[in-house]
Amino acid sequence: MQQITHWDILLRNQVAKKEFIETIISSHAEGELAPFNSKKGILFSDLAIEKFIEREYRYESVEAAPETERQLRTFSSGERKKAFLKYCINQQPDFIILDNPLDHLDQQSRKDLHVQLEALAKQVVLIQLVNRTEDLLSFIINKREIKDNTFQLNPLEATTAIQPFLLQSVPSPIVTIDCPDPILIQMNNLKVSYNEKPILNNINWTIKKGEFWQLIGPNGSGKSTILSLITGDNSKGYGQDLYLFGKKKGSGESIWEIKKNIGQFSTAMIDLFQKNHTVEQMILSGFFDSIGLYIEPSSLQIKKMNEWLVFLQMESLRKVPFIHLSVGQQRVIMIIRAVLKHPPLLILDEPTEGLDDENVALVTQLISHLAKETSIAIIFVSHRIEKLLAPNSILELTPKVTGSEGVIKNQN
Repeated sequence: MQQITHWDILLRNQVAKKEFIETIISSHAEGELAPFNSKKGILFSDLAIEKFIEREYRYESVEAAPETERQLRTFSSGERKKAFLKYCINQQPDFIILDNPLDHLDQQSRKDLHVQLEALAKQVVLIQLVNRTEDLLSFIINKREIKDNTFQLNPLEATTAIQPFLLQSVPSPIVTIDCPDPILIQMNNLKVSYNEKPILNNINWTIKKGEFWQLIGPNGSGKSTILSLITGDNSKGYGQDLYLFGKKKGSGESIWEIKKNIGQFSTAMIDLFQKNHTVEQMILSGFFDSIGLYIEPSSLQIKKMNEWLVFLQMESLRKVPFIHLSVGQQRVIMIIRAVLKHPPLLILDEPTEGLDDENVALVTQLISHLAKETSIAIIFVSHRIEKLLAPNSILELTPKVTGSEGVIKNQN
């Protein structure tokens, strides 16, 4: 019996991954991957799943999991990947390209998928593409690294320690946002249901100034619901024992009064900034909460922007278009844009997802520095426990039939 040879390939963020995948799928691979040019492959990725969901929805079809009579969009993230992987296998390919298969999955779903992939490796050739060293699959022997768009496969190098780069003090705000109450968020026995389906049950959570929290929980456990209650976007907060920045929800506060106290980052926000705004314009637009810079900034705002660039050691990137930065640099600039006014609360929704090890170090150093040197409270939302971050406490959501319950774990 011929031995199946699998590949585990680590990609730097600067690699044009879409083009690399296309060279393999379209039978134009070179070097060690050239043997795949005569074989049939299929792509397993988050983007492929999204396109499949769109197709099922458009044609009102059930293709990925016909035995369940459910469209793929009705599954949780972990279930979607499991069902789509089964669909890929049913197409009887010679090989499957796995593009960051463990991304966006909670810890248990990651373990389950790992077991599923190890079993699958006995039947079909796997080519896994990942950005994080920790996501490399232990059962795959052939490990390589691609550093640039030559797509050359290099031996996997040992990771080197990233040198600290934030040596300056965090720039102070121009104007201090007045929030006298030391308790920013207080939830007492919060319950949320949608269409009579319980989502959250008896959530008790108090966030004080300067605290550093991580919010974790399986896919579908209610993390997004909790965040929407904090930002004031969720009407389910009315009539509950919920206090936002010293005021009970529904006591006459406007949503803008709530949002002025919050800085936010999510990877989806980057899609809004696809024009040729320069780095300095991106930072300055944070003073006006605008997508783009349409108001002449004051000399004091320009001075403060320059201080942030010095802090980040990115002065040389001042005039560079934001879209030309590395993925990690883009996220750092977006986080700075969110903390420019030193809001009492900063919400970071999966800021390290999709980054390579080098860019993860860049982003986590910034988050850690902000947590230590400012009075900004931080909520870090991620399935991953990042080694370079040390939250004070963790709120872990556990799904139950009656709705997810929260357990607080103190790290100190």
